[in-house]
Amino acid sequence: MERSACMSRNPMSKVLIMTAAATFLSSGTAMAADAWPDLPVGIKNGVAVRVGDTAYVGLGSAGTDFYALDLTNPASGWAKRAAFAGPATNGAAAAVSGGRVFIFSGNGKASADAKSPVIFDTVYSYDTTADVWAKVETVTPVGLSGARALSLKDGRIAIVGGYNKELFDRYLADVAATDKDKNPEGYKKLVDGYMGMKPTDYRWNTKVLSYDPGANSWSSLGDNPFLPNCDPAVVALGGDAFTVISGEIKPGLRTPEVKQVKVDGHSASWQKLADLPRPVANSRQEGVAGAFAGKADGVVLIAGGANFVGAQANADAGKWFAHEGLKKGWRDEIYAFDGKAWQEVGKLPTGLGYGASFSVPGGMLVVGGEDSEAKARNEVFLIKWDGRALSIEN
Repeated sequence: MERSACMSRNPMSKVLIMTAAATFLSSGTAMAADAWPDLPVGIKNGVAVRVGDTAYVGLGSAGTDFYALDLTNPASGWAKRAAFAGPATNGAAAAVSGGRVFIFSGNGKASADAKSPVIFDTVYSYDTTADVWAKVETVTPVGLSGARALSLKDGRIAIVGGYNKELFDRYLADVAATDKDKNPEGYKKLVDGYMGMKPTDYRWNTKVLSYDPGANSWSSLGDNPFLPNCDPAVVALGGDAFTVISGEIKPGLRTPEVKQVKVDGHSASWQKLADLPRPVANSRQEGVAGAFAGKADGVVLIAGGANFVGAQANADAGKWFAHEGLKKGWRDEIYAFDGKAWQEVGKLPTGLGYGASFSVPGGMLVVGGEDSEAKARNEVFLIKWDGRALSIEN
């Protein structure tokens, strides 16, 4: 959803990475190097959910493919499950209720001969026991591509963020209908006009939405008092609370803000937490989109993602096509949040984002993602943090 150039790739290492306190975890606590099997295919911009002890990932760059991993027996490898029943979708929101996986919206072509992609307003469910997909007879109230969905204790699903379907569908249709080579001025005017809007002009979803699978009904849990985010990192905290970390506030422009959302009955409250800190490598924190997030030993972790260094300064100067002329960078920083403050605690083996992540015993499992060559990766590894030392184990 951004116009950018890619940076050179730093190859992924298949060995244990030494970071933070510059010591490995002892062999008594480390898992075997072959404990986490790689995906059969690279996956980026897909979906990821956990049902009990099974992790599910798929869609995005994998098309309609869907895979499952038994977390209690990872050596069994990723099992291919039934193919997604709808058109291939990118950037969909996903959550679990009653043992079923629900896939909301995303973007893609409604048919193979469609002239341009659209943001879908569809909902699909996957029965994990029967291994069957079904289209749900409902439509999303707004576009939810780039949104995040969270399971609530009573079976409902809360959703934050999401692109505006009307505006983005029109933009993609206009781009598809404009010949860049024959009409370069018209094409540039079209792109500049869309990319140069202020954040509020994109009319992204400002509600905390609630979907009730039992009643097949939608409702609002209230307004988001902050600028809505797309592609943020989200971590469930328990008790119907979750943390929304960074993300876009418009195409190409991120925010370093971190918020906590608490759902209580039919309303949601928001609390601002400490911003992501300035990375060692840069003069300011640009924020990240598509980062990995989870918990390790009770501490929230966020890793990787992508941004445009210099976009924040451009926005501050009133240049709202903030990432124009800037290179998209895939980040490698790993941050830990102890409930009060963030600290940069280590590095990924390479800049990486837009993949899947799971909180598992021992740390945060990172699955797939996109590298600095925009390639979908298939590596799987575990990030462990004990408050002093961080390690990455395959």
